[in-house]
Amino acid sequence: MEYRLLGRTGVKVSQLCFGTMSFGDTADENESARMFNRCRDVGINFFDCANVYAGGRSEEILGKLMTNCRDDLVITTKVFGKTGEGINDRGVSRRHLQMAVEASLKRLKTDRIDVYFLHQFDKDTPMDETLRALDDLVSQGKILYPAASNWAAWQVAKALGISALAGLARFEVLQPMYNLVKRQVEVEILPLAESEHIGVIPYSPLGGGLLTGKYTRTERPEQGRLVENKMYATRYGEDLYYDIADRFTAYAQDKGHHPATLAVAWVMTHPAVTAPIIGARNVEQLNVSLAALDVAMTPEWRAEISALSYTPPPANDRLEEIRR
Repeated sequence: MEYRLLGRTGVKVSQLCFGTMSFGDTADENESARMFNRCRDVGINFFDCANVYAGGRSEEILGKLMTNCRDDLVITTKVFGKTGEGINDRGVSRRHLQMAVEASLKRLKTDRIDVYFLHQFDKDTPMDETLRALDDLVSQGKILYPAASNWAAWQVAKALGISALAGLARFEVLQPMYNLVKRQVEVEILPLAESEHIGVIPYSPLGGGLLTGKYTRTERPEQGRLVENKMYATRYGEDLYYDIADRFTAYAQDKGHHPATLAVAWVMTHPAVTAPIIGARNVEQLNVSLAALDVAMTPEWRAEISALSYTPPPANDRLEEIRR
């Protein structure tokens, strides 16, 4: 296992992060324990969670599993989504942040959260209020590093400016979506992260299962996120994505690799990426993603895989500048 610096924090994390969204949902407590232990066996010290996963159950299970090794791990969780029936039980207001972090600490059975993500951008809360509230949580020792997930580059840049001007703890980690069919982050998010020395832990390297070889333009399995979950079906519903998946699956098979293994390795080897978040319903699925650790992908090989997809246009839309 290779360990990489998480942005400018000085903290070293494994080159793969395990996402615990399946804990208490598609994986029961026993299977969750099997996956956690498998991750620890290969040297993973980085685990991602959120307060809304399985209604808080994912945090509870992760908290139990890490009891005897808490100080060896880097743990993330998130805040934004609805956590109760109250009208204010969501968002990133100071009030909700304070309440949510206490609840997550209790479920995780820990005294601090290493990386605390704002799960989405909250248009209803002034950014400076949220950033000052996060800074207070850092001062209280309840979180160590503020972070953002699913934010646009301009939103992150604005937040960095406010934090710098006011002397507040800034975002140190970003968590965007990134895979072979969803490459928008290459335009501004990843360059911003490289420029500002921010850690990046992308989620969904398998495209919700699209890049595992189970889905084709003409065939669908009976089970799976893209079949069972309306959100994922919409997110990956474009025919273009299935065309890319078909080409990629054939390519991976020709190279003698499982498509999922190669998909994770492709994300992992972008120079701005610290650690992709891998997830699984069981140990068998997990092992396929872990095999990416054994793929010695060169920049030339990565470019070859990239050519199976599309290159998103530059931020200024001047295509002539990238086609010279």
